[in-house]
Amino acid sequence: MTTEGELLWTPSPERVAQARLTQFQQWLAGRGRPLDTYEQLWQWSVDDLAGFWSSFGEWARVRWQTQPTATLADAAMPGAQWFPDGRLNYAEHALYPTTRVGVDDLAVLFAREDGLEVRLTWRELRTAVAAVRAALVDFGVGPGDRVAALLPNATEALIAMLATASLGAIWSSCSPDFGARAIADRFTQIEPIVLFTVDGYRYGGKAFDVRATVEELRAELPSLRATVLVPYLDPAAALPDSQRWPDLVARSATLEFEPMPFDAPMWILYSSGTTGLPKPIVHGHGGILLEHLKQLALHLDLGRGDRFFWFSTTGWMMWNLLVSGLTVGAVVVLFDGNPMYPGPDALWQLAQHGGVTCFGVSAPYLQACMKAGVEPSQLGLDALRSVGSTGAPLSPEGFAWVYDAVKHDVQLSSLSGGTDVCTAFVGGAPVLPVRAGVIPARLLGCAVDAFDAHGTPVVGEVGELVITEPMPSMPVGFWNDPDGSRLHDAYFGTFPGVWRHGDWIKIDADGSCVIYGRSDSTLNRGGVRMGTAEFYRVVEELPGIADSLVIDTSAAGAEGRLLLYVVLEDGVSLDDARERIRVAIRADLSPRHVPDEVIAIAEVPRTLNGKKCEVPVKRVLAGVPLQQAVSEGALKNPAAMNPFLPDQA
Repeated sequence: MTTEGELLWTPSPERVAQARLTQFQQWLAGRGRPLDTYEQLWQWSVDDLAGFWSSFGEWARVRWQTQPTATLADAAMPGAQWFPDGRLNYAEHALYPTTRVGVDDLAVLFAREDGLEVRLTWRELRTAVAAVRAALVDFGVGPGDRVAALLPNATEALIAMLATASLGAIWSSCSPDFGARAIADRFTQIEPIVLFTVDGYRYGGKAFDVRATVEELRAELPSLRATVLVPYLDPAAALPDSQRWPDLVARSATLEFEPMPFDAPMWILYSSGTTGLPKPIVHGHGGILLEHLKQLALHLDLGRGDRFFWFSTTGWMMWNLLVSGLTVGAVVVLFDGNPMYPGPDALWQLAQHGGVTCFGVSAPYLQACMKAGVEPSQLGLDALRSVGSTGAPLSPEGFAWVYDAVKHDVQLSSLSGGTDVCTAFVGGAPVLPVRAGVIPARLLGCAVDAFDAHGTPVVGEVGELVITEPMPSMPVGFWNDPDGSRLHDAYFGTFPGVWRHGDWIKIDADGSCVIYGRSDSTLNRGGVRMGTAEFYRVVEELPGIADSLVIDTSAAGAEGRLLLYVVLEDGVSLDDARERIRVAIRADLSPRHVPDEVIAIAEVPRTLNGKKCEVPVKRVLAGVPLQQAVSEGALKNPAAMNPFLPDQA
């Protein structure tokens, strides 16, 4: 096994010198603030929030339609007041990035699993957005109105989102592979007046018609004034009482941008909704713009001429970060389909074909490629400079595989953050080395700490991941939460005035860190706490184990049983796997964490965004009825919960 902390990559002096983060440091030095190291820059960015964010906004050339009267008028959490009285528009920065681009330069590259490809120049993108914006105006859409979308990660979703934002209306999207109940649980809360939808989608070589789901959804949305159908499977597809997308984009219109307050709602994302309805999380124009500019330019080192890809659906926050690549002048590369179809190297083929410079995926995808023996380096990947990983902790072996099988000279950025802030708290930087299993840094402007149970910061020990100072992209609020009580309870109920995120993290003295999984699914055996990520690393590296789920049934101070559920590869014996697992856990973790029972299952239950359902399964095993333990609409594979029900477990 690869040793955690093993040095895998160090940026060359030339790469450090060319990094946009270095350029920002030089710009600061020219204004009397020399900060020679990343750690010094980070420390200043969290000690002087107003100084950092105002300086960064000036360096990034944020365009204010009305200048703000201050940077941070109130730093209390929740309720921090950023850039009061300032007016801007996110869509203006996405369509007219401050990094000058040519109107005939490529802006968007879209690829579908069946080979369909669409390319849009900046001129074509702006023209399409103007046309859809005019149609929205005809539908009566204005600032504050909600526009919902059941669209795949294709050009139509990007165009419709930017048109919505340009008006000051509020965007919210779901992937068309969501079930009818999951979609309704989200959209009925926000009462949209316009719905964009496709007739169907493709996945794994098959076509799926969703028009029956759309009709079911529309019956639950009396607020709708208009439906727009994107003929995605069949150019002649029709839907009663709807407008057709080709008719909308065929018109000629002028592109304008509504000046919006910094914290004016721009889009609504959703929590996983594994228990109860998904929480509608509202983000603002200015906070998202500033945070994404920082993340993309300084940490992912993206700018004009780069090609930015991240595998995502429109129902995951990484889509929102991906399309923000336009704000730094990068080409955004969109993909729709099964990432493993027609083979496990499909996305790597796209990276080579599309000249991708920053290639982002989930950690489980990288692990799956590693187990499948994929060797992307054989494709060339000439343009590739960085690889991004998020969604779950990436094992040290996964880190090493990127450098062994993908490319020796890339910046691997393992990110961790959340839908809640639509960005990452911790990740990489182009000036820092990469070590196996270790996230290099706390990101600029992110006051990340590890707290013990008493709310005291700890270094070199596992603690609760907390944010002690406000970030511009923290939620404006939850929809339909007028007094802010739901928002407060979600993040600030444990440590007053401090954001508790719900992850275990260890932060070392140099600022690097390791994420150990969700703190509400900890394995506590004999007083020794361990995050599930450590457990999965050992189990899922074993031959014959395709997937796993570990549950500690301990509760209320009483130690319970440690149950390990495994998905076995074809031809693997459970008895053989059980013994190998126990030997490996005892040797690589601790004797205390050897599972009491190893049980074979067909598949691990996951949320719509692919996260393992550890807490819902634990609740079901504790006797909570399935309907109370998890919302079926929040599950990617609802039938996978069946083995844990009382008559099955």
